[in-house]
Amino acid sequence: MSWFGLWWVWIVAGFALGVLEILVPGYIFLGFAIGAVITGVLVGIGVLGTNTAITMLVFAVASLMAWFVTRRFLGSHAGQVKIWDRDINDN
Repeated sequence: MSWFGLWWVWIVAGFALGVLEILVPGYIFLGFAIGAVITGVLVGIGVLGTNTAITMLVFAVASLMAWFVTRRFLGSHAGQVKIWDRDINDN
């Protein structure tokens, strides 16, 4: 059995990517961390078998969906402009 079939490896990788996200902010690694934890849970409960290709596909799709969700709620919105209504020199 390769490490792709070990649920705890996916969970540890997810938490390691979460720590990396804290050290390098920008919501880059957060989607991968969530995807790894989701994959670890699915491997742990037996939904995913020992097929490496299917496991990697689930990880990729879960990471992409998690990235889009976090980008939607935490990232900047396209076309949003900061409007200044007060100058720093105004009293």
